[in-house]
Amino acid sequence: MKILVCLSNVPDTTSKINFTDGDLKFDTNGVQFVINPNDEFGLTRAMWFKEKQGATVHVANVGLATTEPTIRKALAIGADEAIRVNAEPTDGFYVAQQLAEIVKAGAYDLVIAGRESIDYNGGMVPGILASLLEMNFVNTCVSLEIEGTTATAIREIDGGKETITTTLPLIIGGQKGLVEESDLRIPNMRGIMMARKKTLRVLEPIEATAKTIDTKFEKPEAKGSVKLVDNVDDLIDLLHNEAKAI
Repeated sequence: MKILVCLSNVPDTTSKINFTDGDLKFDTNGVQFVINPNDEFGLTRAMWFKEKQGATVHVANVGLATTEPTIRKALAIGADEAIRVNAEPTDGFYVAQQLAEIVKAGAYDLVIAGRESIDYNGGMVPGILASLLEMNFVNTCVSLEIEGTTATAIREIDGGKETITTTLPLIIGGQKGLVEESDLRIPNMRGIMMARKKTLRVLEPIEATAKTIDTKFEKPEAKGSVKLVDNVDDLIDLLHNEAKAI
């Protein structure tokens, strides 16, 4: 089985976020970047398939050279090969078009992407990718088992979970539950040294057009002040007369 894991390079959630050029561009100064958590769950599941079923695992990223430390981390975790499309990931449709070319050229049986990235939270790439390639697709996937060419997946739905059986080739949008946080892997020294020798291919992007344009970024409004009360009567009075909640 040949697996491609799609990686997004996203800011660590502890980073302080700012914008420049009149709030038109994200300011990367001082920001630590990591593998998108939903992608990391997928990468860990792919490593399970590699170790238990002998799968080959490649990772792919659409991004400039600044994303290579993140890609190398995936190689250090155990991916066999990496591909970077040398382009700014302008929007989900553009990224999906670039990844579609990689999937077609690599003839992958399984493509694992995160259901969304934690920076823009668009949630578009896996579905668009499946549409472009006319491949089976399971989103919000929290469990995946492969037996031969048959895949059994569990996905979250409103009010519960749904179990689906389908066939390869398959694209999934993974998330927490595909593996648990305790299963995530930290590269060890041997993995880091081996990653330096693994192939990281850089491809130039195909001609593609973004469908969306960022017009402005805004930070959430600052939280209001908090009033502390020490008895129920004062709480009821505030909720009734000030918050107008009751």
